[in-house]
Amino acid sequence: TELKMKKFAELYSPHFLPLVILQNDAVASMLKCEFYYKKSKSRDLIILTGDTQSINPEGHYEICDKILDFCEKLGVKEIITLGGFAEGKEVVEPRIIGAVNDRKLLKKFGSYGIDFGKEHPIGTIVGASGLLLGLGRAHDMDAVCLMGETFGLPLITDPKAADRVLHVLVKVLGVKVDMSKLENTITEMEERIEKTHKIHKK
Repeated sequence: TELKMKKFAELYSPHFLPLVILQNDAVASMLKCEFYYKKSKSRDLIILTGDTQSINPEGHYEICDKILDFCEKLGVKEIITLGGFAEGKEVVEPRIIGAVNDRKLLKKFGSYGIDFGKEHPIGTIVGASGLLLGLGRAHDMDAVCLMGETFGLPLITDPKAADRVLHVLVKVLGVKVDMSKLENTITEMEERIEKTHKIHKK
């Protein structure tokens, strides 16, 4: 939204949950992934967003292959996937945990303050964020995964971790993004969490 990108493609799959999302006006929409495009001075960007991921392992592979085939036809050479790294405990200052699909990329991305396992070894990356990384090599695409360190509570977003990831991402991409809305969301979320702590202490 901040980059005013244009949507140019959608992806649907029988491996998504069998449901529709009802908007405020009661209009139903299918679960889908969306591709957005923007031309910039440093590079052309394609951003993929999604309502959901596959509900089964086979679907994960099929969907990621379709995404990579499509991106290969568009001339994509580098992939950056985003995600969260669950710590299971409160994280005051989230780090950015990273992984790459080629050792040569460690040097390229090493100057952005990303932790590539020296202080925090990574075991696995589940889902599309990891599979696009691994399968990207077969499509001759460099790939890096950026994960914001977070508590890992189910169904609750972590805007502070997202903020840290986005600050690294905009540096890597060489674009400018207004972060003020996200900063306000972080403040609101922290206030809600503080109120929840007080309630549980009573």
